[in-house]
Amino acid sequence: MVEDDDPSVEDDDPSAIRSIAVSPNDAVDAYAYSRENPGEAVLRVTPPFHGRMRARIHVYRVDDTELTGAVHLSPAEIIEDDILAEYPDLESTRANADADADDDPDEVTDSEETDRLRERHAEAVAAWQERAREAIVETVTLETGDCSHRVELKTLG
Repeated sequence: MVEDDDPSVEDDDPSAIRSIAVSPNDAVDAYAYSRENPGEAVLRVTPPFHGRMRARIHVYRVDDTELTGAVHLSPAEIIEDDILAEYPDLESTRANADADADDDPDEVTDSEETDRLRERHAEAVAAWQERAREAIVETVTLETGDCSHRVELKTLG
């Protein structure tokens, strides 16, 4: 195990990391953002590296890890697989809305239908996020260059 003050480990060497503190809100928001928007959201740890680090949400379109030396954690690696599988995509929301529709289709405008679908989808995503905040894994493997090692995840809040 590497100690925080181990002089044999460089400040830019992520193998010094033993644990990463993550916000469950950041993890689920990053996952939802990447599913719903262009670009990718990750949890990012930046040098200098030491035994205990804090990951923060980071959104990008171009991966700059080679330039910055940062380590990116995919939110899909941080949230339990069974919860990821329950993410409400827009098609499942549309299918559920169609099955529950009580209105006469001739009386509902396209604009009203679109608004209802957006509202239902937002509600479904919010409900998923609530469940996902409680489903953060305990460890994750950092893949950095030619090495990998497991680190503990510590949830904040």
